Amino acid sequence: MLLILIMEYLKKTFRWFGPEFGVELADIRQLGVEGIVAACQHVPVGEVWPVETITALKNEIEAHNMEWTVVESVNIHTAIKYGLPERDRYISNYIKTLKNLAENGIYDVCYNFMQLIDWTRTDLDYILPTGASALRYSPISAAAFDLFILKRENAKETYPEKAYQEAKSYFEGLSADGKKKLEESILAGMPGSRKLIALDEFKANHATVLKISKTQLQENLSYFLNAIIPEAEKIGVRMAVHPDDPPFSVFGVPRIVSNYDEIKFLLECCPSPSNGLTFCSGSLGASADNDLVKIVEDFGDKIHFIHLRNVARSEDGSFYEAEHLGGSVPIDKVMKAIVEQQRKRENNGSGVVRIPMRPDHGHVLLDDKKRQNEFYSGYSLIGRAMGLAQLSGLEKGVRLGLNI
Repeated sequence: MLLILIMEYLKKTFRWFGPEFGVELADIRQLGVEGIVAACQHVPVGEVWPVETITALKNEIEAHNMEWTVVESVNIHTAIKYGLPERDRYISNYIKTLKNLAENGIYDVCYNFMQLIDWTRTDLDYILPTGASALRYSPISAAAFDLFILKRENAKETYPEKAYQEAKSYFEGLSADGKKKLEESILAGMPGSRKLIALDEFKANHATVLKISKTQLQENLSYFLNAIIPEAEKIGVRMAVHPDDPPFSVFGVPRIVSNYDEIKFLLECCPSPSNGLTFCSGSLGASADNDLVKIVEDFGDKIHFIHLRNVARSEDGSFYEAEHLGGSVPIDKVMKAIVEQQRKRENNGSGVVRIPMRPDHGHVLLDDKKRQNEFYSGYSLIGRAMGLAQLSGLEKGVRLGLNI
């Protein structure tokens, strides 16, 4: 009976960008983590990941008595996202990478279809009352960047007058260093790289994306999925799309994986056990309109990977990343829905019961504050370790409550 109980637990994983980002595999192993979430991030986007490169990273992880459980991410080339003529070449490369991963026994792949950057925050060092720091998003700060740094054409007309005036007042009140910090915070949204996106490059990509409608972006996603999913299914690879972060339009760019209906569209545009979802409670939870429990209940059989974190939302649309058990996301109810989904899988004999889960992001606190410049933003060691401990305790409490 004890063995069955252990086997039902979520598989505890931890994202790792490499030792140059302040966290060693030996550190992670001490946390009781079973699996690592990693990527061959040094391979340029769009190129095939060589078997040798995949094998070397896998061996490095396994040397520390852990497994490479999930790939996050095999990034998608902009030619695919934008529907350019050369997209088929990059799709072919993508399929080859999936085959090389499967050859190494790696079958879970997280990816996203976000435009411009992988996520958007306006403050990477928001000081909490505890003295720890977190990531924060402010719509006024984002508007200030849009209006006065990015200088999007006709941007003023897209904001209510009050919001425009607040953004203008905020921006004019910033020092030169404050304006630089805002710009750098937004241009840092590429996990696994210390290099900021060049503002000119961001502006050029932004101008391109603004010419593409939401419908066309969805069609581009559907084209991609219908090309790769049949191949992924043949080799047993499970693709898990990550929701847009934040789950609403920023800088006038449409979102296409941000709510129930959009998730439903992508899962139905190419029905397959290999076409699934990375359930991210923090990304989806940044919008009060998203019912996270319903998303788990209705799409649970398609959840291949789980990111658990919390956000504290404010009425003005801002949010900061709260501790994992605090904030606006009903994380206890979310965990209960996830465990119920595991029970369904076990009873039906379908799907992976031990769904990989990682504590997503973490506060900078304690000794990590002395070396926070070493970490990629959001990926401190101690803050995520605390999140993993909290989530593990919550999971056990939920199971005791459900008597499973």
